[in-house]
Amino acid sequence: MPEKKKPTADAGSEKAGKRTVRKAAARKKAAPSGKTGTVKKTTARKATARKTATATKTARKATKKASPAATVADGAAKASSKRAPGSRRKPTRLRVRQIRSTVRRPKTFARTLEALGIRHHQGEVVVNDTPAVRGALHKVRHLVKVTPEET
Repeated sequence: MPEKKKPTADAGSEKAGKRTVRKAAARKKAAPSGKTGTVKKTTARKATARKTATATKTARKATKKASPAATVADGAAKASSKRAPGSRRKPTRLRVRQIRSTVRRPKTFARTLEALGIRHHQGEVVVNDTPAVRGALHKVRHLVKVTPEET
């Protein structure tokens, strides 16, 4: 019987070498010579960006030249919504009391209560009524009792 030739490492590496040579040749054929392709693309992108910038500037100018009656009405509405310079609105306050324990609850609930200033069970604290505080109270609303503070 004829002996079967075992593939050697050299034979496999020759095939691999031929493949990489072929791929490199294919890349050279596909790629245009020089950097002209990339320059054209970036120039086109810049031109498109300039056109959109010009269009937005034109749109802004058009809105600025709106009818004077509309701008006067807008100014009157803005003036009426402003408060007098010296008068400040008093911040509303909320009295928060912890009525349920944080044992067997997620750790974030205990941390939220600490952030509100409640350190112990049945602890009570008065906080400003702000959107951030409202969000914290919403998170632990089942653990606390909230009442408006009377000043």
